[in-house]
Parts: sequence; structure tokens; C-alpha cells
Amino acid sequence: MRQRHKPWADDFLNDNTHLIVPDAKSNKGKWKEMFGNANPIHVEIGSGKGQFIAGMAEQHPDVNFIGIELAKSIIVIAGSKVKNAGQDNVLLLHVDAADLTELFAENEISAIYLNFSDPWPKKRHAKRRLTFHTFLRQYEHILQSEGEIVLKTDNQGLFEYSLVSFSQFGMDLTEVNLDLHSEEDPENVMTEYEEKFSAKGQPIYRCRAQFS
Repeated sequence: MRQRHKPWADDFLNDNTHLIVPDAKSNKGKWKEMFGNANPIHVEIGSGKGQFIAGMAEQHPDVNFIGIELAKSIIVIAGSKVKNAGQDNVLLLHVDAADLTELFAENEISAIYLNFSDPWPKKRHAKRRLTFHTFLRQYEHILQSEGEIVLKTDNQGLFEYSLVSFSQFGMDLTEVNLDLHSEEDPENVMTEYEEKFSAKGQPIYRCRAQFS
């Protein structure tokens, strides 16, 4: 969906560099210094309008969260949400997440969230899926040994592809949930898409995977 231009977006980015970090690559290996503490760091790739990351930050004040979002008109909405909540354990990056090893050092991250990522359904576009093996190799590099990938999606095809991709990469699946909302999970923080799709009765799939 094309997002409407936000005429105030540039001003917001320029006025909130403490929240939306302007030169992300220069902080590689220094993210704990940026947060000013030694808490674990969790990364959400494609943070959208920020509902998930803001909710997680509130639920887990002892964890630092970094949200990555390329669309300027969307990341400023997420930034506004985090700023209004007064959360100091969230940073946002207005960058392309194509190469995470340029942003994060080896073993710097404790968890990665892939929420309702683009499924890229055509076979010729498989390499663009965020669970393609080239991305998994990046995740393995930046994640700590006990780190995990948490995937949520409404797309059955992407979910099935991801399970196979994780397994072929030699990863351990610690959770495979085919209908996340069939039982109440008080710790689940919903994204905007999750609320929309679940309200229509669509099952939400979730899995957790770790590198062996």
C-alpha cells in the first residue's frame, strides 16, 4: 500500500535524531553505548507504524529495542508513537535492512522479530524473503548464541517456506503455532496488521527458531 507523503516528516527526523538515529552504520558494535546500559538488544525488521515495538518496550523495560523501517512516511509515525510514550529503550533506524552485518556487530543482538513481512510469493523473488538463506546467514552472524528469530505472519505460504528454510539451515524450531489467537497469550503484542487480519478471522502463524 502506498503511503501518503508526510510534509512534516523531514522536520521530525531532523528534530529527533536521539530517537531515529541518522548514521546507523557508525554505531555498529556500539549500540549498548547508545542506550547507555548493558541490557539485551532486540531488533524488529520492518517496524511499520510502531505498535509492536512500542508495546514490547512497555512490556519489557529491561530490554532495548531497535526498529528498522525504510519508508520515511511510516517511521515518523512510529517515532511519534514512541516519543509520546516517553520510552527510552527504543531506537529507530530509517535504513534498508538488506545487509544487517553493516549495522550490527557479531553477537550484538539477542532477538530478531519478523512481523508480517512481505511474502514475495513468486518463486523468482524467493531471495527477497526475509527467511531466505542469505538473510539467515546474516542473522546467525549478529545474533548471540542463545538468540532467537520470532516470525509472525498471516501468510501460510511464507510460514511454510520459512519452516523449511529454518530446518534446511540446521536451525532448531522451539515453537510452531498454527493459530496464535486460538488461545489467549497475555505476552503477545499485536501489530497493526495482526489486529486487522485476526479481526477478519484469519489465523496468525508464529514460530521461534534458534541456530544450533
